[in-house]
Amino acid sequence: MRASHLWAMLMIGALAGCGIGEPRPLHDLRSFDRQPEEFSIVPNKPLQSPESLAALPEPTPGGANRADQTPLSDAVAALGGNPARLNADGVPASDGALINRASRFGREADVRSTLAAEDEAFRDRGSRFTWKLFPEDQYKRVYRRQAMDPWRWLRSSRSAGARTPSAPPEN
Repeated sequence: MRASHLWAMLMIGALAGCGIGEPRPLHDLRSFDRQPEEFSIVPNKPLQSPESLAALPEPTPGGANRADQTPLSDAVAALGGNPARLNADGVPASDGALINRASRFGREADVRSTLAAEDEAFRDRGSRFTWKLFPEDQYKRVYRRQAMDPWRWLRSSRSAGARTPSAPPEN
């Protein structure tokens, strides 16, 4: 085998190991310190015995266990809300007027998937040759040209005479 063939096979293997084509998150929130994540350790709810065995619900594959933690529902209930609305499908009737007003000039039904695909293509174009030996969060570097300068907009709004809230001092 010639050296050029060996070199080509090494390059193909190296590129295959780079994870090309894998979806990347916007922020890399992984912890690399090998310590346990204290917020992911949650004890189960205590087991409850029903009044009678006939009162047990029919088991559903993939369904939730009654002893599983539901932190979002518990927080909504503690704040006086209705936890059942978290699992509601579609748009609630109480939000119909808001949806109609926001979409008065038209709307795309698949806007989220379209934006996700466009954002993934943007990040792919901007990161072709920017691989790192150690993973790091590159969110601010990737979107730096799209970020707005809040201090510039605050100054221009104030100079135009708009009433603006107070802001912390600029560093």
